[in-house]
Amino acid sequence: MLWTEKYKPSFDEICGQEEAKLKLEDFIINFNKQAKNAVMLYGPSGTGKNLMVYSLASKLNYELIELNASDFRDREQLQKIIFSSLRQKSLFSKGKIILIDELEGLNSEDKGAIPEIIKLLENKTYPIVFITNDAWQEKIRKIRVKSSLVKFKPLEKEHIIYILNRILQKEKLKIPEKILEIIASRSQGDARAAINDLQTVAICRDAQKEYLECPGFREKEDTIFQALNLIFKSTSALNAFDNVNMDINELMLWLDENIPIEYSGSDITKAYEALSMADVFRGRIMRRQHWRFLVYVNNFITQGIALAKTETKKDFTSYKPPTRILKLWIAKQKLAKKRSISEKLASKIHCSKRQAQQDFFLIEKTIRKNIPKDIKLDEEELAFLRNAA
Repeated sequence: MLWTEKYKPSFDEICGQEEAKLKLEDFIINFNKQAKNAVMLYGPSGTGKNLMVYSLASKLNYELIELNASDFRDREQLQKIIFSSLRQKSLFSKGKIILIDELEGLNSEDKGAIPEIIKLLENKTYPIVFITNDAWQEKIRKIRVKSSLVKFKPLEKEHIIYILNRILQKEKLKIPEKILEIIASRSQGDARAAINDLQTVAICRDAQKEYLECPGFREKEDTIFQALNLIFKSTSALNAFDNVNMDINELMLWLDENIPIEYSGSDITKAYEALSMADVFRGRIMRRQHWRFLVYVNNFITQGIALAKTETKKDFTSYKPPTRILKLWIAKQKLAKKRSISEKLASKIHCSKRQAQQDFFLIEKTIRKNIPKDIKLDEEELAFLRNAA
């Protein structure tokens, strides 16, 4: 089970967002006195926006009605879920909170979505909470001006370390403080990413050694692991690869390797269809140099694959580096050696460099056991020639 789920804190235990806690609690408790019917929580992922709403509802014994912004494309479904629930009092709870998550998921083409949300805002029955990473997007301006804003900031390093230590105490584990500091620094204020990293380190002893011996070595892989976790464990992943320092080809190899690990059944088919469509647009970019297609590639390898699943696996998943990368790297190294040797041999055998590369398999068999002394090859090239099959 993911530690992010296993060790969810209560509302009072949430640290690092004290101002946001006070504002949200005041808005919900004193809802009837508020000038606006909704509150918008905004800030980077992993800073506790959803967690704070869930835990506050639990603390106040409020019923939580949760929707995704994409649900507003289906008006009939909305009428059944939202507007019917607004007319009914909760049987076992003191009140209700309507939570609308992933507001950035609204598309400009969804002309019916904004009016439906505005209609919902006109109702003063129950408080409405919006959640988004960026409150200043133009497409949600009409919703923003009708909502009270609560900003969530990236967590400080000491808050991340405190959260990690609390989990370790409950797990009865010990991990060097230096590793915790590296995890906290690398998380950039994202508690969810830090907890996922902590779970990886706790499970894999080799990872601890790498963190201590080479703290910068795993930064690239840690970032791709966080991006994969966002794609495979959520339905809003358009920005998953924004901070990943890899080219598009390598990202697609990582996805190709890990889709079967995370998905099953028809979900695999849908995920690979999205990946193949990304590859189609990537090919068009290379052939025609139409770089505007890059946005389609990103959409397919992030949101396309994220939406391919019918349900999300809650358990922790250990993602694997693509084996094809290693194979491609080995092949590239061999090709580079062949090219280097061919260029040095070309003048000696009176042919072009290109011809020497094409006939390399014949040349290396001829000179492998008796390499001419006047051809200056370095040790790696000599070893390659002697070991070539």
